[in-house]
Amino acid sequence: MATNRSDSEMNATPPVQKTGKPAKVNKPIAPIRQRLMVTWLIWLVYRLLGLPVFINVFNPSSPDIVGGVAWQMLWLVPAFILTPSILRGRSPYALLISSMFILVYLGASGVVLFTRVYGSSWAEIVVYLLDFLLLLLINVWLFILLKRLPSMNNVVKKPRQ
Repeated sequence: MATNRSDSEMNATPPVQKTGKPAKVNKPIAPIRQRLMVTWLIWLVYRLLGLPVFINVFNPSSPDIVGGVAWQMLWLVPAFILTPSILRGRSPYALLISSMFILVYLGASGVVLFTRVYGSSWAEIVVYLLDFLLLLLINVWLFILLKRLPSMNNVVKKPRQ
């Protein structure tokens, strides 16, 4: 039995499947920014006050706390300069520069931790390990935040008139 088909049915094209990447889902920035801010502030307070106090308590030679705080203040001058950009967490350029400085801090903290393993008490090693882990966590949050922020390369500028 023959069916009558219209021209539109005879010449219809099959549905075309789109082959390509799925649309990029924008992940929220606020929770990562908040985690970065909290971790950064914890690290600054720990490095400035906690580290000298704990080293005074756990090191047998009992170094001076005031001298330790003064040394940490000097050591943290770049971190204090970077603090506003990290707390805002909006500019990819500033966060990229901050990440480079934090990697320097992470490397220095790792070297100190490595040298303390030979000849220090377990409690002192844990103090330096906590500093290293906080810096590592800051870098993780920075990398995640940089990944979620808008791209620096796709900036559309209006032509000059």
